[in-house]
Order: sequence, then C-alpha cells, then structure tokens
Amino acid sequence: MALLLGALAACTGTATTPSISPSTFSSPAPSASPSPSPSPSPAFPLTLTDDQGTQVSIPAKPARIVTLSPAATETVFALGEGARVVGKVQDVADYPPEAHAVPEVATYTGVDVEKIVALRTDLVLVDTSLTKPDTLQKLRDVGIPVVQLLAANVDGVLGDITLIGRAIGADGQAGDLVASMRAQIDQISAATRSLPHPRTFYEIDATKEIFGPTDASPLVDLITLAGGQPITTGSTTVASIPLEKLVAADPEIIVLGDAAYGVKAADVAHRPGWSRMTAVRNNAIRPVNDIVITRPGPRLVDGLRDLALAIHPDIVLAAASPSPSAGEGSPAPSATSSAYP
Repeated sequence: MALLLGALAACTGTATTPSISPSTFSSPAPSASPSPSPSPSPAFPLTLTDDQGTQVSIPAKPARIVTLSPAATETVFALGEGARVVGKVQDVADYPPEAHAVPEVATYTGVDVEKIVALRTDLVLVDTSLTKPDTLQKLRDVGIPVVQLLAANVDGVLGDITLIGRAIGADGQAGDLVASMRAQIDQISAATRSLPHPRTFYEIDATKEIFGPTDASPLVDLITLAGGQPITTGSTTVASIPLEKLVAADPEIIVLGDAAYGVKAADVAHRPGWSRMTAVRNNAIRPVNDIVITRPGPRLVDGLRDLALAIHPDIVLAAASPSPSAGEGSPAPSATSSAYP
C-alpha cells in the first residue's frame, strides 16, 4: 500500500510541464537502437535549475549520491552509474536487482537526514511529491545539493532523466537513453494512432473512494499515446472521482492499476452500480503492471507498451530496445506485459 500511496502522489502532482499530444512523438522509428555516443565530461562546478525552479549549485562531480525516489534510483543505474548510489528510499519493487544492497535511508513516511549526512553524501535526488519541504531544507542547511524532480507528463519524465544525467556528470549516457526511449514511444504511438481510442479509466485504487488520474497526471499522456481516451477526475489536484461521475463518463476500458494489490476483474464486475458501465458489461477490465506504468523513470516505455496492450490486446508492437547505456551492474529496462515486480 505504501507504493500505492507513492504512485497516487505522483499521479496528483501539480507540476506545470506542458502536456503533449500523440503527434508530439511522430518521427519515423529507427530500424535499430541508436548507437551510444561519446560521453563528454561536464564541467564542474555547475548550476542547474530543478523541476521546482530552484537553482542548485553542484561544486564537483558527485561521487556519493542518495536517491530519495525509486525512479531516480532506476535512472542512475540505467545510466551506468549505480556504483555511486550510497543510499536510497525504500522500494517495494526493489529494482534494479543491483540496487538491493544499497542502504535504505528513507521510507515513504520519513527520511533519516542523519544517516544521509553520515554517508558523506554530495548529491540528493528527490521526488518532491514524496518528501517534505522541511526535510529538504535540513539537507540544504548542511551543504548537500538537492535536485527536486516532479514530472507532470511524458516529456517531463524524459526531461528528468536528462536533468539527472547533467547533475551526476553523465550527460552523454542520458542523451542516449532519452533518444532510445523517444524512438520506442514513437513506435508505440504510431501503432495506435489510427486505431479507435476507447474511453479509458485507469483505476489507481477503489478500496474506499475511487482514485484515478488527475488532469495533471503523466497517465493522461500515457493513455493517449497508448491509444485510449483518458477519463480523469476533472481536477489537477483531487485524485478521487465519484461513482456517479465515472458512470456518466462510461469507460469502455477499465485498466486495473491496483491489480498489483490483489484486485481482480471479477471484483470490479460485482461492485454495486458498476454494471452500468460499458467496460463492465463487455468484460473489458484489464490488469496491468502499475509499478512499471506509473514510475517516472527508464521503464516508462515498458509501461506504455503494457498500457497499449491492455487497451488494444490485438495490437502488434515491436520488441523493446535495450538501453544504450546499460551495462554490467546497470541492466536495461526489461519489457514486461504481465509480471509484477
């Protein structure tokens, strides 16, 4: 449930990165993955602007990095720099496997600032939606640079990978990874663009209230690129939607992001009032790998592929391309359509 709350926080973010349409990723897909380009050595010290508009000065190339976001952990490892991660936030998915041995310095309920300081940390990468402002200030007060990440859409996720690459001195690797991801996003969106776009509701949770994507959620972009017409809560900040409003929206597809927590299609069909929806009448209720879909990191393409197959089960998609920067100790994002981490 902790991860569910983390995903919910990500889905209700209010960052203002402009939204995209499927045509944003419309260039022809290459026949092969792009070749890794040389990785220049960025000049340090450097100053960059993070997702909250804060200017962050990084005096030297970080040697000891703490990642207070599972997506940031995955990104640093995907860039081939996992050996520099000395502390991380708790991750129920524990991905990639090589990150298992990294000490945990935080959970979704709190951050151990003293432990981060004791690790002689020289850079913290943090998901702003998961960390309290006073915690960030404590880290800054002891002189640790803090880079805040908060992607509102697909472009924002790719931008954060670029931002992390710059902050840790891995611009070349980040550029290669983003190029590979963009090419695969193009392939998937091209495969779905001419298909009917059924009304699609992504269920995050329905234990008490019904939670789905807000208007400011990356899920809006993902559902559109995957060939669906997203049904949102109608708010940029409120993630709950009344049953009456959902019934009126009449989803043709219900994607079960909470399948990872034991929810089954049969459970949805038996909920009072839900039988009035087209998706329930047609048994178009599809479980997916929520962690891969909602985590704003290198496996975003795998999540998009899973989502496209949930909305259009008969679609034929190209095989996933490996990350050009992945190597020993930092595996490429793997394509998964049904396995849960």
